[in-house]
Amino acid sequence: MEHRHSSPGADQGLRNHSPGGTPHGDNAVGSAADEHTVHTHGQHAGYSVAMFRDRFWLSLALAVPVVFFSPMFAELLGYAPPAFPGSAWIPPVFGTAIYLYGGRPFLQGGLNELKTRKPGMMLLIAMAISVAFIASWETSLGIGGFDLDFWWELALLVPIMLLGHWIEMRALGSAQGALDALAALLPDEAERVTTAGTETVSLAELRAGDTILVRPGGRMPADGTVSGGQAEFDESMITGESKTVLRAPGDPVVAGTIATDNSVRVRVSAIGEDTALAGIRRLVAEAQASSSRAQALADRAAAFLFYFAAGTGVLTFIFWTLMGSLGDAVTRTVTVLVIACPHALGLAIPLVIAISTERAARAGVLIKNRMALERMRTVDVVLFDKTGTLTRGEPELKEVAAADAGTTGQDAAQNTVLALAAAVEADSEHPLARSIVAAARERGLKLPTADGFTSLTGRGVRATVDGRTVQVGGPALLRELGLQEPPDLAATTGAWLERGAAVLHVVDGGRVLGAVSLEDAVRPESRQAVRALQARDIKVAMVTGDARQVAHAVAAELGIDEVFAEVLPADKDKKVAELQGRGLKVAMVGDGVNDSPALARAEVGIAIGGGTDVAVESAGVVLAGNDPRAVLSMLDLSRASYRKMWQNLVWATGYNVISVPLAAGVLAFAGIVLSPAAGAVMMSASTIVVALNAQLLRRLKLNPAAVS
Repeated sequence: MEHRHSSPGADQGLRNHSPGGTPHGDNAVGSAADEHTVHTHGQHAGYSVAMFRDRFWLSLALAVPVVFFSPMFAELLGYAPPAFPGSAWIPPVFGTAIYLYGGRPFLQGGLNELKTRKPGMMLLIAMAISVAFIASWETSLGIGGFDLDFWWELALLVPIMLLGHWIEMRALGSAQGALDALAALLPDEAERVTTAGTETVSLAELRAGDTILVRPGGRMPADGTVSGGQAEFDESMITGESKTVLRAPGDPVVAGTIATDNSVRVRVSAIGEDTALAGIRRLVAEAQASSSRAQALADRAAAFLFYFAAGTGVLTFIFWTLMGSLGDAVTRTVTVLVIACPHALGLAIPLVIAISTERAARAGVLIKNRMALERMRTVDVVLFDKTGTLTRGEPELKEVAAADAGTTGQDAAQNTVLALAAAVEADSEHPLARSIVAAARERGLKLPTADGFTSLTGRGVRATVDGRTVQVGGPALLRELGLQEPPDLAATTGAWLERGAAVLHVVDGGRVLGAVSLEDAVRPESRQAVRALQARDIKVAMVTGDARQVAHAVAAELGIDEVFAEVLPADKDKKVAELQGRGLKVAMVGDGVNDSPALARAEVGIAIGGGTDVAVESAGVVLAGNDPRAVLSMLDLSRASYRKMWQNLVWATGYNVISVPLAAGVLAFAGIVLSPAAGAVMMSASTIVVALNAQLLRRLKLNPAAVS
């Protein structure tokens, strides 16, 4: 592997961020705006969180006197409401206001479902409250002589449903709100560096290419690359990790992160909608708009219950009418239709998905497609792209070897070789050079002064150190100089080359002093991620375009089950298909656009990379940071949310299937009849149960650093 000291290309800088998001000017009011954002998808289309909230509180206020003055409720609890002129009209008047104002979203939604011939949640709700409304007015007006005073049930039913939808929509928006809150923490101004010093400008005035000064404790106003100084950055708002990360010249930094200890100068690369944070917010918005198979299952269940309730209602009326009891026929038919309201069913799946999306976002796992969340639990194998995913995608000094230790000892000789190499490379911008210099500084080595730096294209570099000409380069440099490695050194470097390391020799005059090896650094987190997946009986595979010896060296270090090496980017999806051909369900984890076909073909596509240069159009999930352990968070969340979905679905559907026949009077011969009051209580209890059960997901801890 030759050591070419050409200027670093665009790929060495900060990668392009995913487009989208909201510029800073909107961020400060993001959370407040979400309350009033009009939804355009699903049963909540045309309504905002604030609308449901406002209608709930007003309907609840109106419901209190309705319930209190309701004769049926008073008889149920055994008290006598005060009587005064007009008191008997309080339930009908206030109940009508509740029906028309609080029930409007459900009536409109039900009408839309009726027009499209797709009965579902809203139509069932509309049917229940409309039947209660009509039956109650007939009683209040004395029509037919029926005792169907259901005003109190209507007064409780509407606020409960509004509350459920308000909670659901707030939960659906909470993932967005969490990231909006982060975006709102961006500074309003930035210090732009000029020839005369610095000037304070608004974020709207910043442009890509500007250099800004970020002081200790200051937040990054935009994405960029450190151009001067170094500082520990708090990136927890992006990665979920509390540990600060050192950022030095050449390192990328992201908007919203905090320089904790030192001032740094940053060259701006992305602002506003082009920042990583804005891209992340866009992904969450897409996640909210996506639909899922489980949601479709809930819709089908609601359609079934509509036909079930309507059919049961018709049969109930016919049966009890034929039995000669018109009063029972009406009462039981009304009860059937009222308690068939699917509010618990409507809350069961969406609330679980919403809370899961929120929990994932707070852990740095951004669910772009809800199907990915549902499918993750079924995965048999996780296929990782190597470079930039399991590894850092940048060289790291691995070993140093000295040709002759002499009387100084091996350690001292190795330090001398490394110090000379770092001194010569100090003025180079090549990634290999930066790794050598960084390693020497980490070891606390004192670097001699080097002058006359010269880049030897395709061979290495040269400089004068203490009057001596020292050169650093790969095999091409030795061939040009006509030099041979000493046998012992050749044996060592040969082993390095076999595992795919880049080997650079240090030459002093006509003598080879030693060599250094540089390899793509394996992320420490990758070992834990692989072990944790295998502990869950999930196979771990790796795909890479690198040579087989490089791939197998990394696989051996991490304990990976299967390796696909020397794979062209265009062929990565074929490896996914190969695994699927064996009957395995695949989650593909990649970090760039080259992985897009594989991400799209896999059952679950997971893009990694802190929102930078990820294949967002192909992946269903984006890991906000670079920690592969976050895949475990996704897996654990998928399994937990699936359990909650089915628990809620079974409870909500089971309640209707059991209560509707009881309300119809199928066990009347045994003296068991579900009264309207009992039906309303059970309906409310069912809603509360599924809501509380979904909230239990909040106890799930999604900490990548704590996976086991």
